[in-house]
Amino acid sequence: MIRISTSSIFDANVSAMNQQQADMLHTQLQVSSGKRIMTPADDPAGAAQVIDLTQTSGMNTQYTTNRNAANTSLTLTESTLQGVTTLIQNMQTTAVSAGNATLNNSDRQTLASTLQGQLQQLIGLANSTDANGNYLFSGAQGNVKPFVTTASGVQYQGDTGQRLVQVASNLNMVSNANGAELFMENKNGNGSFVTSAPTSNAGSGIISQGNLTSPPPTTLQQGNTYTVTFSIANGATTYTITGKDAAGNALPTTAQPGTLPANQFYTSGQSISFNGIEFNIQGAPANGDSFTVQPSTNVSVFQTVQNLINTLNNPQIQGDATAAAGYSQQLDQAMGNLNQALNSVLSVRARVGSNISQISSLQSTGDTLNLQYQSAISQIQDLDYTKAVSQLTQQQIGLQAAMQSFKIVSGLSLFNYL
Repeated sequence: MIRISTSSIFDANVSAMNQQQADMLHTQLQVSSGKRIMTPADDPAGAAQVIDLTQTSGMNTQYTTNRNAANTSLTLTESTLQGVTTLIQNMQTTAVSAGNATLNNSDRQTLASTLQGQLQQLIGLANSTDANGNYLFSGAQGNVKPFVTTASGVQYQGDTGQRLVQVASNLNMVSNANGAELFMENKNGNGSFVTSAPTSNAGSGIISQGNLTSPPPTTLQQGNTYTVTFSIANGATTYTITGKDAAGNALPTTAQPGTLPANQFYTSGQSISFNGIEFNIQGAPANGDSFTVQPSTNVSVFQTVQNLINTLNNPQIQGDATAAAGYSQQLDQAMGNLNQALNSVLSVRARVGSNISQISSLQSTGDTLNLQYQSAISQIQDLDYTKAVSQLTQQQIGLQAAMQSFKIVSGLSLFNYL
């Protein structure tokens, strides 16, 4: 026979009721919070999954924030480059207008004043900032003003660094455009080679910008110079092509096709082609006049515009065919350089536009992922209200029954039966 003391009965009942109250409180907290997992002890495996999904969702949210920042910067850059594009196109129009033979010196100076204003606008756009005051085109140094005007022209103070933003788990995106590439490193001429005529020429010959007929692997190396020299004898005009490298060594000049003879008869506007290079010379070169062909080099759009302004401000002598040819040659060079500057801006705009489009696609994917993460977390963590309310009711009934039974048991006494 087992004897149970009165104190044991009291301790057991109190402990049981305390546990029932704790269980009911836990269920109440679940109902009030809407979460099934209040502590990892409720569901260790589920809690671990929720932690992983919450961290992943948080990273996705941060990527969304990064993408928004990159998109804002790129959109502002695109808008600014649109203004630069329009401005360069206006400069091209002005350069074309300057070629009108009916213009006098006063008219050309008026065009020069227009270009001067456009140049200042271009410098202003090149020094654009974002909402935080960071310069758009200074490379990685957002707080450094990229372009300053000095006695020797517009100088670049930024660097060639990139501002990288992590927009996805495995993708960093460039959120800026480099000012050096945009404005300072435009190739002159046609982008492959540049043609020119010395001011000492006495005739009216004008050399075209030219083009490549095939991609020559070595003939356009830096330092190489080809010279077309004209001779007039017995009423016939001929030309000779010679070439030298940077060290002064002779370069071969292979015509298309075959080997170029030492002398060629000249007709105004005829095509001159060698080593994959093709151009023509309009007008009437004088005896001894020469023209040069060299690989393209970098020239800033600011210097191109300033050179054009200087050309327009330089008075022309009416009826001087040689001066008119020199003027036309300088206009051609300016228009060629402006075209290369525009191509550079359009190329950068294409990259910026591609990044904006990619960000838009990533944002759509990120939004979808965020919904999936929240749905997965909800399935693991959220409470089944119907089940929880039913359980809470059951726990309340159980606690009430325990309290009533304890009341009966605690009231028992042997003295009631004596």
